[in-house]
Amino acid sequence: MSELSQEQLAYIIQFQHPDKSWPGMDETMVAALFGADVTTYRSIRTAFVERASQAATELLDDPDLAECVDKLPFSPGSTVVGLGDSITDDYQSWIEILRHLLTLRRPQDKITILNAGISGDTTSQIMSRFIDIVHFQPEWIICMAGTNDARLHGQSPEKTLVSLEETAKNLKALRNFATTETSARWIWMTPSPVIEAQIQQDWFLAPFEVKWLNRDLAAVAEVISHMPDPVVDLQRAFGHPADPNLLLSDGLHPSLAGQKVIVTALLKQRLI
Repeated sequence: MSELSQEQLAYIIQFQHPDKSWPGMDETMVAALFGADVTTYRSIRTAFVERASQAATELLDDPDLAECVDKLPFSPGSTVVGLGDSITDDYQSWIEILRHLLTLRRPQDKITILNAGISGDTTSQIMSRFIDIVHFQPEWIICMAGTNDARLHGQSPEKTLVSLEETAKNLKALRNFATTETSARWIWMTPSPVIEAQIQQDWFLAPFEVKWLNRDLAAVAEVISHMPDPVVDLQRAFGHPADPNLLLSDGLHPSLAGQKVIVTALLKQRLI
């Protein structure tokens, strides 16, 4: 990866976190995987953390949103898990902004936020690693999954990576897994819309011959909308067509503005 521009390197570091899958890896090892020195890696990562913190500060400038943070039904000392794929794994994702919101607004509550997003994961892969989530015995699980179920591969794809029927079964299985082994309450988020043409032209995504269609993402969102828990509708929040300001140039991942929209939608959702 030594030939990557600084911008490209930052993009990969933003979403790819091998140390989450291999906990024994330190910063030097992770930086080496990206073809970067540890100082550069640390600087890029710190910049994302600072932007997430600044986003939280800006949201708290709105008195109504600050009150919504106060009213989040997370008990002092509780653990809240953000479960999902790269949209959650992102160093400046909605769950990271939520972490800063709670630290800034409710420091005395000492709420633990666990970012359990892994880039590229489908609902099947999330289910295969869910026992790791059980270990933390969370009080709340906020799940934004299904975007990669709708992923298409190849020049002329004939099916999504995970069928809609299987997605529905996986989501129910995840909830049942949590119900039988934890006391966690669930919040669901639907996939957000994408800009299809930009995905197919992106420097990183296009070579893998992957794409997403909004009709497939909307179908997954429809399945999630029938789950028996609060559902945050990101299809509506991002608009149809999606507001380009809410997405990165890859047309797939939310920009920082988009991540703020996700957090805002969560804060405004009635959770109890």
